Amino acid sequence: MQLQPSSVWLMHFSSGLWTSVLSSPCLPQRLAMTPMIPYVGTISEQLDPGSLIVIRGHVPSDADRFQVDLQCGSSIKPRADVAFHFNPRFKRTNCIVCNTLISEKWGWEEITYDMPFKKEKSFEIVIMVLKDKFQVAVNGKHILLYAHRISPEKIDTLGIYGQVNVHSVGFSFSLDLQNTQASTLGLTQISRENVQKSGISQLTLPFEARLNSPMGPGRTVVVKGEVHADAKGFNVDLVSGKSRDIALHLNPRLNIKAFVRNSFLQEAWGEEERNITCFPFSPGMYFEMIIYCDVREFKVAVNGVHSLEYKHRFKELGRIDTLAIDGDIRLLEVRSW
Repeated sequence: MQLQPSSVWLMHFSSGLWTSVLSSPCLPQRLAMTPMIPYVGTISEQLDPGSLIVIRGHVPSDADRFQVDLQCGSSIKPRADVAFHFNPRFKRTNCIVCNTLISEKWGWEEITYDMPFKKEKSFEIVIMVLKDKFQVAVNGKHILLYAHRISPEKIDTLGIYGQVNVHSVGFSFSLDLQNTQASTLGLTQISRENVQKSGISQLTLPFEARLNSPMGPGRTVVVKGEVHADAKGFNVDLVSGKSRDIALHLNPRLNIKAFVRNSFLQEAWGEEERNITCFPFSPGMYFEMIIYCDVREFKVAVNGVHSLEYKHRFKELGRIDTLAIDGDIRLLEVRSW
């Protein structure tokens, strides 16, 4: 995969699987190279929450449709259950149809008209398994969520069918989202303590923590969370604890699909910055936000894809010592180094 110049900075470190998968030419674990289609292959390990399936390929000029099926077995007669049927279609209306096959009967179709695939163009599909749904990104852009109708524990086979050329199929099983919950590394929490809800430890909002080392060139902050299904927005702020100036205010607003950036200096907000190529958040999605401090600017990536730069308005970087987070998200983990 050809790296964009703006994304090269992501190669200098890894904050998680999204970074290592989406910003690297190499798959975490490469299982099949240029497989013949139709392809039916066994998935070697259980798809626990956090597992990734990465498919890279090319759509031929005469493509009508193709499909990626996460199957419960490889039986043809009777046909094996399909937990997740991902089916881009190019005839008539371009769309992606998702469904589940149980006992040889299809359920109700879920159709997405935001079509990321184009004929004669390469693609990268990343399917992430979450506790209650699948999350799909294509070419670094979030595309859809699909709630589990069959437990992912029953999935043991990957099938790829139709008019498509596949260059590689890879899996990564190393990220356990459940073990990252309520984790703070490189920070000292100064807001309310973690609480137990439904037996699961969570980081409470509003969240505020002191960086163990002040901000400066080369410093990194990572925020992992899940956007609420009815989210309007949330904010991630880097703050000078003494003055309470906000050096970097990141404010994704899902209700208007704007990723607002600003600074609050000397008790006044500055001019908002909103320009962005693609709004990277969607209700219900899991995300990893990386904030990297460079000499002249902050660089921000979401799920391993570079999103924006923000030139420093607060020049005394060493006085930035606090991270504050609030809004319509479930906060899973924060890290700083």
